[in-house]
Amino acid sequence: MELFAYMEKYDYEQVVFNYDEVSGLKAIIAIHDTTLGPALGGTRIWNYRTEEEALLDALRLARGMTYKSAAAGLNLGGGKAVIIGDARKIKSEELLRAYGRFIQSLNGRYITAEDVGTTVDDMTIIAEETDYVTGLPGTSGDPSPVTAFGVWRGMKAAADEVFGSPDLQGRVVAIQGLGHVGYHLAKHISEEGGKLIVTDIDKERVNRVVKDFGAEAVKPDEIYGVDCDIFAPCALGAVINDNTIPRLKCQIVAGAANNVLAEERHGDILEEKGIFYAPDYVINAGGVINVYEELQGYNHERALNKASKIYDNIKKVIEISKRDNIPTYKAADIMAEERIARIGKLHSNFIPR
Repeated sequence: MELFAYMEKYDYEQVVFNYDEVSGLKAIIAIHDTTLGPALGGTRIWNYRTEEEALLDALRLARGMTYKSAAAGLNLGGGKAVIIGDARKIKSEELLRAYGRFIQSLNGRYITAEDVGTTVDDMTIIAEETDYVTGLPGTSGDPSPVTAFGVWRGMKAAADEVFGSPDLQGRVVAIQGLGHVGYHLAKHISEEGGKLIVTDIDKERVNRVVKDFGAEAVKPDEIYGVDCDIFAPCALGAVINDNTIPRLKCQIVAGAANNVLAEERHGDILEEKGIFYAPDYVINAGGVINVYEELQGYNHERALNKASKIYDNIKKVIEISKRDNIPTYKAADIMAEERIARIGKLHSNFIPR
C-alpha cells in the first residue's frame, strides 16, 4: 500500500513501527487524531498473514477509535496498536515489557488498553515500563461487561426505532461471537426475556451460553441466515459483505464488533434493504468509556451511567440520518466530525500553560 497517500486521504497524524530483536516484538502504533485528547486504543495481538494486513488493521482501527471517542463525548483521540504473531506462542514478559517501553517513548500521545489477544494481566506487565496504560486490575479491569451493557442499551434504541418499543422481550437476537462481550450481551438479552440464537468457533463458549441462557446454537456459517429480529456481530469485523447481506433475515444489525461493514457501500445496501444498522463505533463505545473513567479516577457506577447514554447516542444518529436523508453509518460520522470540529476551533485559541 502507499502509506503516505492513505494517511493523507484519511488525515492520520502518525504511524510508528517498533522491532525488538531480543523479544521478537514486531509492533505498529497508528495515531489518527488527537484534537480531543491523547489517542487511546487497545493493543491487538494477531497472527496476520502479511505485514501490510497488520498495518491496514492498525490504521482502520485507529480511525475508528477517533470516531468512537468523539461520538461518545470523550476527551480522547484515536489510536490503535497491533503486535504481529500468535498470542499463544509469542507472548512473554520480555515482549510485553519491550512493548511498554515503545509506548513510553511516545510520551503520552498514545494510551493503550487490552484488545483481542491481550488481557488485564498483560496490561500489568506493560505498565512496568510505561505510565500510559489502562484497564489494570483493581481499577477499571476488563471493559467487556461495560461494552456489553452499552451494546444492549444501543440495541434497545434501535428496537424502539424499528419496532416502536425498546423492549426486547420475545425478540429473537442472533449473536455471532461469545467471548466476554458476547456472553454478557447474551445475559442482558436473556434477563429481559429475549430469545437467543448463538454461534462461536469455540464450542466451549457456545455450550456455556446454551447452558446458562437456554440459547439455540448453530454452526458459525449458519448464523447469517437464521430468522431473527436482530443480528449482533460480536467477533471480528467485515462480516457485513457481499456474501452475507443476501442471507440476512433480520431487521436490525447491532453488535459489539469493530468495522462490521466490509466496505462503506454495504451500509448503503443495508439501508436499501430496509435493515437498520446501528453504527459499530457508536454502539460498542462502552469499553472505551470504561477505560476513560479509569483516567479520571475509576467509578464503576459512573462508567455504567455514561455507557447507558449510548441509547441516546443511537437516537442522535437516527435524528441526523433523517435530517440529512442519509444512511446511519454516514450520520454517525457526521455526529463525530461535528464534535471534533467544534472542539478543534476552541483549541485554536492558544493558552500558555
